[in-house]
Amino acid sequence: MGKKRKHAERTEEKEEKAEEQRPQRTLLGWKDKKPKEEGEAGNGHRLPVFRNREKVLVTCSRRIVFRYFFFYFYFFLFFFWFSRREGVNCSQFPSIELICRYRHLMLNVVSLLPHCKKDNKVESKESKGATLNELVELRNCSYCLFFECRKQKDFYLWMAKCPDGPSVKFLVNAVHTMEELKLTGNHLKGSRPILTFSENFDAKPHWQLLKEMITQIFATPKDHKKAKPFHDHVFAFSIVDDHIWFRNYQISVPHSDVDKVAHGGLDKMTLVEVGPRFCLNPIRIFSGSFGGQTLYQNPYYVSPNQIRALEKRKKGGKYAMKIKAKSKRKIHQMSNPLERDEFADLWKE
Repeated sequence: MGKKRKHAERTEEKEEKAEEQRPQRTLLGWKDKKPKEEGEAGNGHRLPVFRNREKVLVTCSRRIVFRYFFFYFYFFLFFFWFSRREGVNCSQFPSIELICRYRHLMLNVVSLLPHCKKDNKVESKESKGATLNELVELRNCSYCLFFECRKQKDFYLWMAKCPDGPSVKFLVNAVHTMEELKLTGNHLKGSRPILTFSENFDAKPHWQLLKEMITQIFATPKDHKKAKPFHDHVFAFSIVDDHIWFRNYQISVPHSDVDKVAHGGLDKMTLVEVGPRFCLNPIRIFSGSFGGQTLYQNPYYVSPNQIRALEKRKKGGKYAMKIKAKSKRKIHQMSNPLERDEFADLWKE
């Protein structure tokens, strides 16, 4: 049997254990350690400091996805049955395809921006600005991309700096998604892009503002946790006919020992398009977030409703021209009657 420890020895061990307590930890580090300078490590080397200020919230309106899904589904079944029965071409059914295309474009943009956060659908009402600003604040973001679909035909894009502004409303045209194009280009998901702009962006003040907003939204922040630390694709923004055209290219570099590219050698590098493609037609620039004073209004913008109204008028004009032609024909026949034929009643006798 071993000897029992004395009561004094036990009290000394408890005091030693109490002294070896773990220091309290806070968000800025250990409380006991001396505060280090921002961006410096213990060995004197400076570390890259990342302040994630440019986070983008991506959301859409409820009309961009199938709002009447079952109606479309049963209508498509009936249309397919009728086409098989009557021999009608079944490929002429564009309404569902358009809605799907816009949804796939939004998903392509989300895949291209590793620093963005995707949120649920929002009702496209007049009071959507306050709701979106609150969502952006809750998700700890600074910019918002809001995709809005009207009448299941017209596709709009809002770019807004939350909560103070400015914000821009675009009409999106010429939409082609990655799945639709099936191009040969392919870059790594999450890598940082190189942004290129045409010279027209420096011509006028509103183009300079749009350039700065696009740079802050589409440029991935350095040392982001979801981003890769290298560049292997290019975002190209160019202005043609007062429209902003977007293209995405992969930087293709040969990796064989014979064709290995030297540092700074751009002769053997090529660009291969990846997708998606879309065109942005600026409508208005507001001073606030999703509203406020109008800073710029596009004088060349024509709404899709006016275009459709003009097309209907043209179709109505064709009908009016037919009626006028018939009336002219009757007047011509009345003014120029035919002479009586001598042999008209020959065989009646």
